[in-house]
Amino acid sequence: MTKKTMEEMQQEVDAYISQFKEGYFSPLAMMARMTEEVGELAREVNHYYGEKPKKSSEEDRSMEQELGDILFVMICFANSLDIDMEEAFDLVMNKFNTRDKDRWTKIEEEEK
Repeated sequence: MTKKTMEEMQQEVDAYISQFKEGYFSPLAMMARMTEEVGELAREVNHYYGEKPKKSSEEDRSMEQELGDILFVMICFANSLDIDMEEAFDLVMNKFNTRDKDRWTKIEEEEK
């Protein structure tokens, strides 16, 4: 399987959604879907790392699947609002590399 750029992922999701009359959900519905998917990821994290083991009757879902679901909904959300995710990522990384550049202890500083 070849690696995809975020642009390619956004185009692939758009091609998938565009084949349906309903199209993208409203921003509010999209937010509800994303919240639901994050909740499903939280449940998986709790099963693997928390104090709540999975019941034998529960479906075996992986964190990889749950993260994939979140990514799909996030891309749908971005596409519906005409947001370029690569641009959004660059903006947030710039913020972290400027505003938060001295917030955490860097590894090389710790070793000195």
